[in-house]
Amino acid sequence: MIWLYGVAALLLLLKILTIPTIPAIPAIGIVETLVTESAIPNAVTAIILRNRLYDTIFEVVVFTLAIMGAQYLLSNEKPLGHVSRFNDQPSIVLARFGATICSLVCIELALRGHLSPGGGFAAGVAGGTAIGLVAITSAPEWLEHIYRRFHAATWEKISVIVFIVCGASLLMGVALPAGRFGTLLSGGWIPWLNILIALKVALGSWAAVLTFIRYRGLL
Repeated sequence: MIWLYGVAALLLLLKILTIPTIPAIPAIGIVETLVTESAIPNAVTAIILRNRLYDTIFEVVVFTLAIMGAQYLLSNEKPLGHVSRFNDQPSIVLARFGATICSLVCIELALRGHLSPGGGFAAGVAGGTAIGLVAITSAPEWLEHIYRRFHAATWEKISVIVFIVCGASLLMGVALPAGRFGTLLSGGWIPWLNILIALKVALGSWAAVLTFIRYRGLL
């Protein structure tokens, strides 16, 4: 039986070697088309928030369902009575400094993600990282108090709804002014969708961090 597998593998190899090579479509032309049609220099963002916006809308919805699922599955467990965290001053200073840098990166990627490498998802990850760095050196009660005080859960839901409405408007052909190429307000809906994604991912990450700290701890 082993020799049969060997013959089959050899025939498959010969078949692959004899398949004619299909000339590749020049990638430069595709990129130029994306940049021209979207009116922004970042072709990756143009694909995510224009050419495959259907996928992006459902990605945001899936992320929302993941946060809700984590909260639901852990809600029946008993919260931890004590949560350990870093208390030494060097760790606190480094974590807070890192959180400041991540926050600035989050703002930069959210506002300029359509002009340079970045975008809403990357900005949201940077924002979630900033929150995580603050969480490992802060009292969980304080972090949850801030979360409730500023109604972060409500703003997260609002950002999801507004993103879906804006995305549906773009898919139905409702266009905003394209603006001047290379400026912050170029690309029509794209910069606003970037900001909404960044807000949703960052606030969702905050909710996830609080949930796992409450029931699983940090260390």
